[in-house]
Amino acid sequence: MGSIKIPFNRPYLTGKETYYIEQAVKSGKISGNGMFTQKCQKYFEEKYGFKKTLLTTSCTDALEMAAILGNIQTGDEVIVPSYTFVSSALAFVRQGAKIIFADSRQDHPGIDEDKIEKLITPKTKAIVVVHYAGVACDMDKVMFLANKYNFLVVEDAAQSIDSFYNGKPLGSIGHLAAFSFHETKNINSGEGGLLAVNDARFIKRAEIIWEKGTNRAEFFRGEVNKYGWEDIGSSFLPSEIIAAYLWAQLENLDKIQQRRIEIWHQYFRGLNEWAIKNEVNLPAIPDYATNNGHMFYMVCKSTDQRDQIIRHLEENGVYAVSHYLSLHKSNFYRSRYIGDDLMRADKYTECLLRLPFFYELKHEEIELIINTIKEVKQILGGNA
Repeated sequence: MGSIKIPFNRPYLTGKETYYIEQAVKSGKISGNGMFTQKCQKYFEEKYGFKKTLLTTSCTDALEMAAILGNIQTGDEVIVPSYTFVSSALAFVRQGAKIIFADSRQDHPGIDEDKIEKLITPKTKAIVVVHYAGVACDMDKVMFLANKYNFLVVEDAAQSIDSFYNGKPLGSIGHLAAFSFHETKNINSGEGGLLAVNDARFIKRAEIIWEKGTNRAEFFRGEVNKYGWEDIGSSFLPSEIIAAYLWAQLENLDKIQQRRIEIWHQYFRGLNEWAIKNEVNLPAIPDYATNNGHMFYMVCKSTDQRDQIIRHLEENGVYAVSHYLSLHKSNFYRSRYIGDDLMRADKYTECLLRLPFFYELKHEEIELIINTIKEVKQILGGNA
């Protein structure tokens, strides 16, 4: 095996992160909800039109806040795609919910919107839609069902910053949304997240839950003369150090997005012909969705094909990876799952491959990756 020369991910530093962190430290206010927290939250509210945003220590925390705000309780059912990260379901399991897993689309790992309605019962309290790879679900279909059956829509927009559905920013359509700033995301703060509140009835309570169940945020704004314990909650807000790091990233969002989309298109152009010849599916972007350059993936025709590509890349110093294990087949949930086979989710589990993707990935490195993949045709018996 060759040593890894091209990693799967490398967090991008704009150059201002440590400068803003130093400013935060010197301000004497580093515990959270200070100047940089408020600057980041204002940025999202003004740029994307979210009614209220709250920085969190992770996307998982933002989802947990959504589950609390939705009053999810034991016996409630929450529809979640099986092909997603564990947090999409875990946040609601912690509140006692029964997860009703949904299958993926044939053309995309996101939830199959046409199969949602048959999963709805009188116990359905919410649905979590995951915009996989930053590509939108069909939100008109989802919101129609939510209005028809009166349940909460939570957008898991972990991968979806600066991506749109029919001109609407992802995260602005459902009642609530959660974003991630993990080091693998377009914009990162190492760890970090954001809760976006689009339904005004949740705004006041969201702030209380965010501040350990107290009305402390109102106190610091001078709206009350003391604060106390009002509700359940936790310490969901991050320190100013994380917010300062994030602000440096947000200042460079447009530049970062432009480069990532260039990388995505270079992969697509370079692999499209090879993929067709070798029965590999490249990402599909529906007409209603935009591409935010979050990741580049391929869906191989078999697990063997995927594993051969991964091995050949690794032998040439390139680290490529698979992605999620279908949650309905996880060790934790397998014994609890009662439902149909989710064959498309399992297909993505077995066959999806992600290629290295980060801002500083060079043109010639991408060409090397593309050409190395094309060599695999000899192993697969594919056409030249």
